[in-house]
Amino acid sequence: MAATLQKTASVGEKAYRQIRSDIIFGRLQPGEKLKLDRLKTSYGASISTLRELLSRLATEGFIVAEGLRGFEVTPVSAATLQELANMRQLLECHALGQSFANGDMEWEGRVVSAHHKLSLMEKRMLSGDRGDPELWKSYDFEFHHALISACGSKALLDTHATIYDKYLRYQMIAVVFRGKIAADEHRQLLNSALERNADAAQRILITHIQDCVTHTLSRGTIGH
Repeated sequence: MAATLQKTASVGEKAYRQIRSDIIFGRLQPGEKLKLDRLKTSYGASISTLRELLSRLATEGFIVAEGLRGFEVTPVSAATLQELANMRQLLECHALGQSFANGDMEWEGRVVSAHHKLSLMEKRMLSGDRGDPELWKSYDFEFHHALISACGSKALLDTHATIYDKYLRYQMIAVVFRGKIAADEHRQLLNSALERNADAAQRILITHIQDCVTHTLSRGTIGH
């Protein structure tokens, strides 16, 4: 019995992660109706498990529960993107200040390592290889997370991660890559971290986030 429950939980968790990823990376489109029979075939989970997973994702804001009508992927809008960007900016700027003040040599090592992977990925993309957006954004998150990882608050880190994923969904829908400009901003954030210059890092981050919003909206794929 215990083994059966563990297997069910494992299947459910795998399906949850895959559905969440498919929403973030645009494989499940904003406003798309989520039919349980089709999801059962696609993700290999039972109808009852899927209902639980979709309810969980609805609580997180990635899915809209429509009562008797079922579930759909949360729609997108310019206003919501700006709200998410502002929230990310608020959380990340605060966490940067705390992390720069608290960070030790281990923290510096995490930041340098994360930036190294991201910068190599950005060089690949600048050369025209853009075939692995999920790896690119995982490295992007790893770097930004490393910068704030010494902030001393798990609640802050968890909240930031959720906001980041919602913000990321907009970038993926609009297929946003700002190229050398973003890569240069990441390098400046690294240098600010090593110099423990939180004020400079916060200024760079604000530009980094808000310019990305402008670029995303300019693509014309996000409704009002």
